[in-house]
Amino acid sequence: MARNKYPEETKNLIIETAMKLFMEKGYDHTSIQDIIENLGGLSKGAIYHHFKSKEEIMWAVADHIYAGSDQILTDTCNRKDLNGREKLATLFRTSLFAPALDEFCNLAPDLLKNSQFLVIYIREVVQKEAPAVVERILEEGIRDGSIQTEYPRELAEVMMLMGDLWLNPMVYHCEPSQSIKKMRFFQHMLRLLGLDIIDDTMLERLQSVTENYQKKK
Repeated sequence: MARNKYPEETKNLIIETAMKLFMEKGYDHTSIQDIIENLGGLSKGAIYHHFKSKEEIMWAVADHIYAGSDQILTDTCNRKDLNGREKLATLFRTSLFAPALDEFCNLAPDLLKNSQFLVIYIREVVQKEAPAVVERILEEGIRDGSIQTEYPRELAEVMMLMGDLWLNPMVYHCEPSQSIKKMRFFQHMLRLLGLDIIDDTMLERLQSVTENYQKKK
C-alpha cells in the first residue's frame, strides 16, 4: 500500500467524521466500525495509526471543539487590566458560557458509564489544568492582594473537582433544580473564601446546560 502523504488530513477527517457521528448517535452508541464505514474507504489501520482507542478520538474531538475557547482562556490569563480575583471570575464565566460547552454536552458520553474516559478527564482537568491555569491565577491574586489563601494548589484542585466534576451533569446526574442548589453551595463556599465570582446568571446557565444534557440522553 502506498504511504499516506497527507497524515494530518487523514487525522482531521477521522475527527470530523467521529464528531458528526457522536452528535447524531451519541458517543456510547457509536463504534469504531461506524466511524470506519463513514470514512470513504479508509481502513481500520488508518484509524489506529492515529488513535489507539475511541476514547482518544473523543479527546481529539473535544480538543477540536474547545480550540477557540482555549485561546480565550489564555488571553484572559495574560490580561494586564485585571487582578487575580477578576481573572478567576472571568475564567469561570467564559468557561461556563462557552458555546463549546453546549456542543460537547451534545456528543459527550455519560462519564459514569465510561470509567476509562472519566479517569482521563480527571487527569486532564484536575491534575493538569488546575495547576497550569487556576493555581497560576490564584498565586497572582495573592501577590496583588485580591485573593487571600495559604493553599493555592489545594484550592485550585478543589475548585476544579467541584466545578468540573461535582457540578458536571455528565458525571453527577441530578435534576436542574438540584444543580442550582449545588451551584449556590459552591457560590457560598467561594464567598466564605473571599471569592465572590459566581453570579445568578451563571446559576441560570448551569441549569440550562443540565436541562439540555438530560434532553439528549
